[in-house]
Amino acid sequence: MSAAQVEMPRETPPVEDNPPDVSVIIVSFNTREVLRQCLQSVLDDADGLTAEILVVDNASTDGSPEMVEQDFPQIVVIRSEINLGFGEGNNVALRIARGRYFVLLNSDAFFVKGALPLAIRHMDENPSVGLGGCRLIGRDGDSQPSSRCFHTVVGDLIVLTGLAAKFPKSKFFGRFDRTWADEHQPAPVDWVPGAFTILRPSALKKVGYFDPAFFLYYEEVDLCHRMKNAGIPVWYWPDIVVVHIGGESSRQLTALEFSSHAAQVVLWRMRSTLLYYRKHHGWRVRLAKWMEQTLYQVTVLRNHFSGDPERRLRERHHRVMIELMDQAWKDTNGGRDSPPRPW
Repeated sequence: MSAAQVEMPRETPPVEDNPPDVSVIIVSFNTREVLRQCLQSVLDDADGLTAEILVVDNASTDGSPEMVEQDFPQIVVIRSEINLGFGEGNNVALRIARGRYFVLLNSDAFFVKGALPLAIRHMDENPSVGLGGCRLIGRDGDSQPSSRCFHTVVGDLIVLTGLAAKFPKSKFFGRFDRTWADEHQPAPVDWVPGAFTILRPSALKKVGYFDPAFFLYYEEVDLCHRMKNAGIPVWYWPDIVVVHIGGESSRQLTALEFSSHAAQVVLWRMRSTLLYYRKHHGWRVRLAKWMEQTLYQVTVLRNHFSGDPERRLRERHHRVMIELMDQAWKDTNGGRDSPPRPW
């Protein structure tokens, strides 16, 4: 990434003896209206705190950066000429952030009142913790997965077969999303979703920024994995509550027919899956690919001879999934290489 691809703010604030309480970083790509709501929720919740707010715009075409500059002149806008993705977009702002803590917030996420000061308090009271997460809810108030276990081939198999959803209270079948646990109890966990995270700068300095190999998906999993490997705890704090629209939307994506955009997103997820498995599990990347494709092939065979239109649609859907995984394997050289950004 060249300097010409990112337009930094004209005046970068100098390093201070007394840094802000928090740097809130929001990466945005064509999310103008929800971004407006997000920023207002941050400003409202930051009342009484010293906070800097940094918006990294990933080459939006909907007027998002102009809206921020016009309606929120106190907020720093960093423009990228290309879509850097989630991880590298955050890295751009992390390199200049000055807060005692860094908070990463999705542009489609909003603080429930008191979330930000509570997150800071938790970090102050737990100096060994390097990264913390919150309880995510949809606009309907329903809880979203907010603390998870690291990916394994067996764990992914349980999720993909639907056994995790069928037996949510089982410690074995419900382990990936920790659905067996009391969501109202704080706990040390493997990783938390990137819709909201609070980071300790010293921990980030020790393990490094987001790995830019991950354009979308698995960035936060990889970062938390490196935290855990370095002996730095990751915690889930349920009294920090954040409304997340994106998780709500993803639960509604039940249509079996692929649009080109949906197929692209699935391909991105598969690329990141392979990159993650190769990085953290070595040869098991082949097992992960084989497992996922085998499940799709079983579904194809089960529906191939049916005259039911819905079952035939399911067959076509899973044939596409098999093809997408083959494409992801080729694109990443078996999880060894990340394709050039933007994906």
